[in-house]
Amino acid sequence: MARIPDAFIDELLARSDIVEVVGARVPLKKQGREYSARCPFHDERSPSFTVSPTKQFYHCFGCGAHGTAISFLMNYDRMEFLDAVEELAKRAGLEVPRDTRQHNENNDSRDLYAALEAAARFFVKQLTASDKARAYLDRREVDAATRERFAIGYAPDSFSALRDALGTDARRVSLLERAGLFSKNDKGNIYDKFRDRVMFPIHDRRGRVIAFGGRVLDAEDSPKYLNSPETELFHKGRELYGLWQVRQTHTRIPRLIVVEGYMDVVALAQHGILEAVATLGTATTPDHAELLFRNAPDVYFCFDGDNAGRRAASKAMESVLPRMRDGRQAFFLFLPEGEDPDTIVRHEGAAGFDARLQQATPLSQFFFDELSNEVNLATLDGKARLAERAKPLLAQIPDGAFGDLMQQRLTELTGVGARNAAPQTHVPVQRPSQAASGTPRRSLVRSAIALLLQRPAIGLAVTPPFAFAQLRQPGVELLVEMLDTIHARPDIATGALLEHFAEREESAALQKLASQAIPGDEAGWRADLLGAIEQLDAQTLQQRREELQSRLSQLTETEKQELRALLSARSL
Repeated sequence: MARIPDAFIDELLARSDIVEVVGARVPLKKQGREYSARCPFHDERSPSFTVSPTKQFYHCFGCGAHGTAISFLMNYDRMEFLDAVEELAKRAGLEVPRDTRQHNENNDSRDLYAALEAAARFFVKQLTASDKARAYLDRREVDAATRERFAIGYAPDSFSALRDALGTDARRVSLLERAGLFSKNDKGNIYDKFRDRVMFPIHDRRGRVIAFGGRVLDAEDSPKYLNSPETELFHKGRELYGLWQVRQTHTRIPRLIVVEGYMDVVALAQHGILEAVATLGTATTPDHAELLFRNAPDVYFCFDGDNAGRRAASKAMESVLPRMRDGRQAFFLFLPEGEDPDTIVRHEGAAGFDARLQQATPLSQFFFDELSNEVNLATLDGKARLAERAKPLLAQIPDGAFGDLMQQRLTELTGVGARNAAPQTHVPVQRPSQAASGTPRRSLVRSAIALLLQRPAIGLAVTPPFAFAQLRQPGVELLVEMLDTIHARPDIATGALLEHFAEREESAALQKLASQAIPGDEAGWRADLLGAIEQLDAQTLQQRREELQSRLSQLTETEKQELRALLSARSL
């Protein structure tokens, strides 16, 4: 995808009123300089969601949701990035740079999507003509409304039915082949990839068909499921079957239930459980985990109770842990041997399946149960082994209450960490604002960063080159990069500055600093920033003096002159 210029994004956000964008979807109440509401991204009774018109960003103190007007549209309206930009640009009377639009909307891509959509319509039409395919769905109790909801079709038992119907010219054949709908034998002959299968189109987040899954009608045939291969439009590790349908049903998705097969998703929907999705023949990937939590605060993983199911759950757990920000929950439901969501919901109904979900194992319990497997916690060796297994995984959990409590639980089980802090007061060392021995130097850099986040434009008063850039202190490189960004993009607002660092490990800390209100006004913040920079510059000179004095006997004549000048300056 062509990259939209930063300057355009800055102008777009500057001309977009985030209060207006959010307020059109969520009832806001003015509180001082900001607006508040109950968070639209997680359930809460008292408002912890704030929108700042001066900083042009939103932040939830409960679940950590944050961002600009663009990310709000992406998360609330579930738009893709380019669609959110187009929506805001239309409201602001701006035009997205033409080269970007042309790159993303080229004729070749449109034709590829059109070919897949035509194939989906072909399969739906074939279902109406196939008695055995309709009889199969009748046996599975899939009614007409559910078939239409998921656009279920049928691929005829023929080597060329799809090609004969749609491959009207060489270009169309090429498109269908690129879309993964044809196979080729050793002689180079092309034939239909899907034959005599019930067909399930896979949609992307904009509702476009990007691939297919096909299921055999006869249980004796194999493979049971056949998926489209990876293509330029379809990457199975990034997509979830049924998510498009879930999004069309819910304004706010309360939960997502991850199952293994297409028919599990369809059967649950048939019985009124409309939050199920399926991975596409692969283990839960980090991209899957991010996609799940972008859409719902609670995620239930539903697996077979056998060894394969436990292994799949373990992989899902590893993908989920780095995304367990406060407000998110994950659960694991293991089904009895020989059962799947399809059979259970047909036998027990939606109420019975919901009852099982209520008894699902929380991620925290599954984590320690899984890692304690074949470990004797009655011995020091066993406790050490559990700690060794757990520590690298716990280190991936984002800062917050969940990570604190998981570390506390490890301490309770093993004693590891008890010498550093009592379990009830455990605070992760990554939190500079609560570090027991935080030095004045570190807080000075942090203060400068916090001031820049109040009003980035005050950074223009700090003239490059930045002498303090040579200072060896935590956060200095980040402060320098923030100032460089502000000088390169003078109109950048707080929200856009946060977006610049969104993919960085410092992002969470920056969000917390930006959400704090510092008393004063722009003139006062500018003066405080310049004062902080002046102190950092002085510390840089002191650092250089100490370096030169530490190797006095090895100094060159030039370095001796530098030291004399530094000492003279200090005495003034």
